[in-house]
This record gives sequence, structure tokens and C-alpha cells, in this order.
Amino acid sequence: MGIAVFLLIVIVLFIFFFISIYNRLVRLRKRCDNGWAQIDVQLKRRYDLIPNLIETAKGYLKHEREVLENVTKARQQAINADGVADQAKAENFLSQTLRSLFAVVDNYPDLKANENMKAVQEELVSTENKISYARQHFNDVVMSYNTATETIPSNIVASMFGFIQREFFELEEAEQREAPKVDFS
Repeated sequence: MGIAVFLLIVIVLFIFFFISIYNRLVRLRKRCDNGWAQIDVQLKRRYDLIPNLIETAKGYLKHEREVLENVTKARQQAINADGVADQAKAENFLSQTLRSLFAVVDNYPDLKANENMKAVQEELVSTENKISYARQHFNDVVMSYNTATETIPSNIVASMFGFIQREFFELEEAEQREAPKVDFS
């Protein structure tokens, strides 16, 4: 009877240990989902600011129509992106087009001095900082999740229940790791 009780206790402890690992993996997966949702919120905010930026610049940049069209196209591609890798690629393109727009804006002193343009640019810079923070948070929780799915003993539970690796939200070019620079001088 003593061995049976001992085996029962071991089995119960193993089941609790198993459940604990499973629940940890679920929590980490949910944190990844939440982290991605936070990026999504900030990106939506960014996408909402871009039409205001274009409308403000439109009157001044009559001869720079291609730049404005590129920003609009890049915004739409970013909105339509699906998945982490596709979203990162679209964000890279959008950042490039915004940089080219800001470079053109520098050539128009009246536009740079426009209060609406300053306000939209300040809001965009603030949003870029929030996106950067959300990306960092997302990548941190993805790292924790991925580590848990690869380390013993949680990798056994992960493989049994289909917990798969998540992609990091990575930028392609080093200069894209920074928010676009806006100069109000």
C-alpha cells in the first residue's frame, strides 16, 4: 500500500507540473498576442496621422506629387499587411517614404513653419516612439515564449500541444531602427 500511495503522489505531482507548464505556455502565448495587438494599435494611430500630414503638405508640394502618392501607397500596403514578417516589410517601406517626404518638406520653409504641419509631425514623432516601445515589448515577450518552447521540459509540452515559435518584429535596415527625424528649425 505504501508504494501505491507513493506512486499516486508522484503521478499527481507530475500532472500538476504538466498543467503548470501548459498554463505558463498559454500565458506566454497570450502575452505575444497582446504585444502584437499593442503594436497594431500604434500602427493604426500612425496610419490615421498620415492623411493629415499629406493634406497639410498637398498645397505646398504641388510639384512633389509622386512623393505624396508613394506615402499613400506605402500606408495602404502597411494597413493591408498580414503577419509579422509582411508587416515589418511594409513598415520598412512606409518609413522610407516618410523619410523622403520629410526631406522634401525641408525644401519648403513655409511648409516647415506651418502650425498644422508642425503639430502633425510632432504627433507622428510621438507615435513613432510608442511604436518603437511596443515593438520592443513584443520582441521581449516573443523571446520569452520562444525560449519556453525550446527549453526542457516545457518543449515537450509545447510540441505535444502545438505551441510553435513566433517571429520577431525586425527591421531590415539599421537606420530604420530609429524614428524619422523631424527638424523644426
